[in-house]
Amino acid sequence: MKAIKLIPILLLFVLSSCSSVSVYSDFDKGVDFSQYKTYAFHRSGIDKVQISELDKRRILNAIDLELSKKGMTKSENPDLLVNIFTKEREQVDVSQFNVGWGYGWGWGWNPYLWGGQNYVSTSTEGTLYIDLIDAKKKELVWEGEGVGYITQNRAEKEALINQFVAKILAQYPPTKK
Repeated sequence: MKAIKLIPILLLFVLSSCSSVSVYSDFDKGVDFSQYKTYAFHRSGIDKVQISELDKRRILNAIDLELSKKGMTKSENPDLLVNIFTKEREQVDVSQFNVGWGYGWGWGWNPYLWGGQNYVSTSTEGTLYIDLIDAKKKELVWEGEGVGYITQNRAEKEALINQFVAKILAQYPPTKK
C-alpha cells in the first residue's frame, strides 16, 4: 500500500527533473562588472551557430529581455559583446519491465522471469552557452551555460528558451564572495 502512495510522488520528481535546466557560470575575477552598461551581439560568432534562424532569434530576443531587466542597453559602441553557442545530444533510455509470479503468494515482480516488456525512449539534451566579451580588450569576461531537455513543439520551445536564458543570466553579474 505504501508503494501505491509513493508512485505519484516519484512521478512528480521524474516530471520536474525532465523540465529543469542546470546552469553554470564562470568569470574573470579581476574584472569590475559594474563598468558594463551597454552590449551588442557578436554577429560573426552568432552566424556560425548551427541552429535554425528562428531559434537564434528566440535566443537573442530572450537575451535582450534579460539584459534590459538588468538595466543594460543595446549600443553601436558597446561595452560587451554577446556571443552564443549551442550543442545537442540524443539520449536513448532502454528499460525492461517483467511481471509474473513473484516471491511469496500472488502476482508480483520477478527478476528471474524471462520475457517481459522492453521500453525505449529518446530525448534531446541541449546546451546553450552565453559568452560576454569585453568589447575593448576582446577578452572573455563571463560565460554561462545551461543544460536541459529540449522539445520540438514551437510553443513549448519558446518558453523553454526563455527559461534557459533567464536562468543562465540570473548569474550575471557575478557576486564576489
